[in-house]
Amino acid sequence: MKHYETREQWLLAAVQLVKPIFAAKNHVVPDDCQVSCGFASTGTKNHHIGQCWSRRSSTHERNQIFISPALGDPVAVLDTLVHELVHAVDNCEHKHGKEFKKIALSIGLEGPMRSAGAGKALKAELTELAQQLGPYPHGQLKVTHKRKVSSPRPRARCKDCGFEVPMYKKFLTFGAPLCPQHKTEMEQVGPWEG
Repeated sequence: MKHYETREQWLLAAVQLVKPIFAAKNHVVPDDCQVSCGFASTGTKNHHIGQCWSRRSSTHERNQIFISPALGDPVAVLDTLVHELVHAVDNCEHKHGKEFKKIALSIGLEGPMRSAGAGKALKAELTELAQQLGPYPHGQLKVTHKRKVSSPRPRARCKDCGFEVPMYKKFLTFGAPLCPQHKTEMEQVGPWEG
């Protein structure tokens, strides 16, 4: 079992180890894929654990794959890598459409294509490859998101017809607006402390 100094060395070695899985189904993984540990372009809030960029997106015309630093388990990293390599085989031409699905299913991915992961047989193969690769030299990031708790926006409601309007805090000092239909002052609803 080899020990890699960096996660990028580990990931590039992993690409070489999973290439035969693709080759067995007549799919060619580009030789010059670059793989790194990093967040997807959408950041951390959308829970994307991998992303592949097309060759045309790069000035040196290579697919660039990013595996989320929130992943630490070697098998989960390989599972994500295989998904992203399907995009590289397709050069990101078909997103998660029919062509992607055809490649993904043929190598053993299953489930909804946007989150397709290794089926039972592929997972067993990836587990063996993870053992060959040795420890993933990466300290997993624990990414948490605090939910923003917002109070309900103050509103004004007409007593006669029930028409409601949201109120901006900067206008609360002016008082309640008039109902456009009845021309009467609307009642305050919600927190009007401003």
